[in-house]
Amino acid sequence: MISESPPVQTPALLLHLDVVKRNVARMAERARRLGVRLRPHAKTHKCVELACLQLEHGAHGLTVATLVEARELARGGLTDLTWAFPLDPTHLPHVRRIVDETGATLRVVVDDLATARALAGSGLRVWLKVDCGYHRAGVDPASTYALEVGRELARERGLVFEGILSHSGHAYRTANKGEAARVAEEERRVMVGFAERLRGEGIAVREISVGSTPSMAAVEDLTGVTEARPGNYVFYDRTMVLIGCCAPEDVGVTVLASVVSHQPGASHFIVDAGALALSKDAGPGHVGPPAMGAVKGHPELSVATLSQEHGLIRAESRATIEGRFQVGERIEIIPNHSCLTVAHFDEYCVVEDGRVADRWRIARGR
Repeated sequence: MISESPPVQTPALLLHLDVVKRNVARMAERARRLGVRLRPHAKTHKCVELACLQLEHGAHGLTVATLVEARELARGGLTDLTWAFPLDPTHLPHVRRIVDETGATLRVVVDDLATARALAGSGLRVWLKVDCGYHRAGVDPASTYALEVGRELARERGLVFEGILSHSGHAYRTANKGEAARVAEEERRVMVGFAERLRGEGIAVREISVGSTPSMAAVEDLTGVTEARPGNYVFYDRTMVLIGCCAPEDVGVTVLASVVSHQPGASHFIVDAGALALSKDAGPGHVGPPAMGAVKGHPELSVATLSQEHGLIRAESRATIEGRFQVGERIEIIPNHSCLTVAHFDEYCVVEDGRVADRWRIARGR
């Protein structure tokens, strides 16, 4: 049970600080053993305090997904940032404002030739985004187009070409660590091979940045890589448990919800955590039973469906919950996807030694 004084209003996002500290320390040590710098992706937590914790454990700056995250972290004194999202030239004035206002180093990422040309004279540090097999964004490393973009950046006409960057998002589609390790090795092989291809064309590649939490949790060798950018590991979630990336006790955030309806004889009850608390991420459909989340400490229950504010918690049978989970009682829900869940809340209720000890702001927004 969580000690609350005054009582926390539900739905609330609980951050279990002892678990998070352990996760951060373990990944930092793993990066050191693998010989790469760690630049965690702050899109998972969007929080200055957690970013500082990661830096205390040896992280070399942070990665962000939005310019809101970049601005808020930079204002909080975290000024070594990479915006790992394909740049649209219309964003350049906003990038410039953040740099000028805070003095931050804010790296940008491109995979488009026209955008690479538009960056000339910007003074920014730029990375070339590479598709390592996820097939979402990034240049095809086997294409002539990839060389064209690389050549344009390498001219360094008023910019600095720092290196090449990938994201092995397809590691989330794996079912176990062995499969994730194979994805990680393929990412490493593609990136190191592409770097050699660029170097063979006379293009200097200073850095190679890779990463996702499943690949980083499973990878056995990162020879040739200089930087890794996992993000989800700070919290993990139900998806990470089901694909074998972590143990249930490694999940660092839960959503505290109150029972608001439980009808006599029903095999379900309703809580006040719906899609706007948990998101509608359905989790890894290729492993485990279908559910919109799990109930901490209650394997006999599952989060069956979500509407905007309602969460329907289903039991294995009516008898399982008869006389239990009355209106006003509280449960903790383990989200399918912690990154999306966090983005629905304004603050963390920081749990330490079984009580809510602090509240930390979440820098969400566009």
